[in-house]
Amino acid sequence: MSNAVLLFSGQGAQKVGMGRDLVETYPSAKALFERADEILGRSLTEIMFEGPAETLTRTGNCQPALFLHGIALLEVLRSKVPRLNPVAAAGLSLGEMTAHCAAGTLTFEDGLKLVARRGELMDEACDANPGSMAAMIGGREEDVARLAADCDVDIANLNCPGQTVLSGSHAGIDAAVAKAKEYGLRMGKKLPVAGAYHSRLMAGAQEKLGEALATTTFTQPAIPVVSNFLARPAGDPDAIRASLKDQVTGSVRWIESIHFLREQGHDLFIELGPGKVLSGFMARIDRDARILSIEDVTSLEEAVTELS
Repeated sequence: MSNAVLLFSGQGAQKVGMGRDLVETYPSAKALFERADEILGRSLTEIMFEGPAETLTRTGNCQPALFLHGIALLEVLRSKVPRLNPVAAAGLSLGEMTAHCAAGTLTFEDGLKLVARRGELMDEACDANPGSMAAMIGGREEDVARLAADCDVDIANLNCPGQTVLSGSHAGIDAAVAKAKEYGLRMGKKLPVAGAYHSRLMAGAQEKLGEALATTTFTQPAIPVVSNFLARPAGDPDAIRASLKDQVTGSVRWIESIHFLREQGHDLFIELGPGKVLSGFMARIDRDARILSIEDVTSLEEAVTELS
């Protein structure tokens, strides 16, 4: 039995062409992608396969795209490795929704619709309250927190030691990038994103997502799913809804989330999604953890060999 923690990618990992080789190789993936287009009433798969990148990067597209890609990878992996035994799950920001689908909290259809709605609401919030984000490289968390407070921006992501992401108004983020070295950081780098995610500027999206969460059926997950907002499992379905709502404006506490999972004795992690971003974070958080990255047919077949 291969006990493993499932990790799912967040926004920013998407890339044009994602999933095409899965659809061409595995009938189950092809069926899932076709079903996703039917559920959404539009061709999300065409955007995933053909782009352009600007269209795929739109929050309303990339979030359901990453959700679909992650679940498709998992379904194929499960069919090829019957001994796979997921014991917990987590996902970076949007990836937490994918983790809940993998854990059975949400059906695929309900999860896809909810993620698509989340993306639409965030696009609306970006248009209504323009902002940006920047990665702060190096330095201590307390120095980044002081910089954020002084520039009136929010801490969006605590990704790994030495990388914290700030989010807020264009002016605030520009000031934080300019002053990073004054606060003992190596550098600040603006990110190519459409808005100020995980900040107070997403408050409008948060309220409307709360309404969508309230009307979506949630069940008790079959395995623990770590909440980004709490850095531990949320608990019952109502608590899960609350944590997913709070996550929209709250910080993604990824370092603490991984520490929580490691403290439970888990040592094998499987990243499902493009780009190997979470593997990179893991190398900075805990080098003793074993992590397999699966993003396409080649890496999936390599993982199957290793897990069988």
